[in-house]
Amino acid sequence: MSAVEGGGCELVFSLAEEQDFQQVLNICSCDDYNGLDYMAAVFHRWLQEPGRLVFIARMKNRVVALESALLVDGGQTAIFQGLRVVPDLRGHAVGGALQNHVTAYIRHNYPEVSAVRLSRAEEPSPQTLTKYRLITKEVILSLCCEADDLGLFVAELQSRLRRQADSSSRGAVTLNHQQAATLILSDYVVSKLLPGKIIINDWEPLKPVEANMEVLRRRGLTWIVDREFEPAAISLCSPPYAVPYRHDALRVNINIFGRSVSSVCAVFVAQLEALLPSLRGYLVFNVYVDPEVLPPLRHFCENNANVSFFKDRWEEFILERNL
Repeated sequence: MSAVEGGGCELVFSLAEEQDFQQVLNICSCDDYNGLDYMAAVFHRWLQEPGRLVFIARMKNRVVALESALLVDGGQTAIFQGLRVVPDLRGHAVGGALQNHVTAYIRHNYPEVSAVRLSRAEEPSPQTLTKYRLITKEVILSLCCEADDLGLFVAELQSRLRRQADSSSRGAVTLNHQQAATLILSDYVVSKLLPGKIIINDWEPLKPVEANMEVLRRRGLTWIVDREFEPAAISLCSPPYAVPYRHDALRVNINIFGRSVSSVCAVFVAQLEALLPSLRGYLVFNVYVDPEVLPPLRHFCENNANVSFFKDRWEEFILERNL
């Protein structure tokens, strides 16, 4: 535990514990992330996850900020993730003070860590780019609907795929984790499909190395490709989780790597079809793709099944700096 001045008062830093959960939720505004904040869904798992450190900052015994660091790439990189600052102290350097503490803690306790990597939804400023390297970016197609309407949407997209199919179309194939790991570590996929040679899963950017396959295995992903050998599109879908947008809202994240529009559409529809039996309530899908793919994918998703676009355009920037 350590302390520093911030926001005009002393900040006390420590590792988070289970009993901090309610105070951590109080940091988060219901409007954060357009109502799609994941903190309530991941906090307890984060505390138990190997290689993850979760830090909080207190001011006068009140939890006012949180940041986590996940050690990846065989312990060589820390992913900074989950920064939250209580609304009334945003803009008062509290987040920066906590990140400085996390950085110092890692330097002292994990000297083998040589880089910090993170994801941001805002385009990095010139000042930020003096400290960080921009590795790559994805754009996000956001869709929303009632679960009862999803089946009609999938059927409409499947019909559209059949009309657009040509002799080179090969459908979609679901892989187990070992098959997916072998494929995503292959030179072909790393050089041809991965953006910036990085695996991105729900805002977690990982190098394609064997040590990170265990991190991905823990995520319980569904892997679907357009074909097993030299695929044109690889997709990974995280299990749905509850978000505060509505009392019964679920967020679903699907990352798709590849620039072949027909293949991206095929694996996207296959992921939706795989989800159909288990989904209830109000659904928000975030589909992360290459910027070139977004316009045709958005056009492909125009429908008569009461599925709407949740947000017009959303971007994810992957940044890295030396520690």
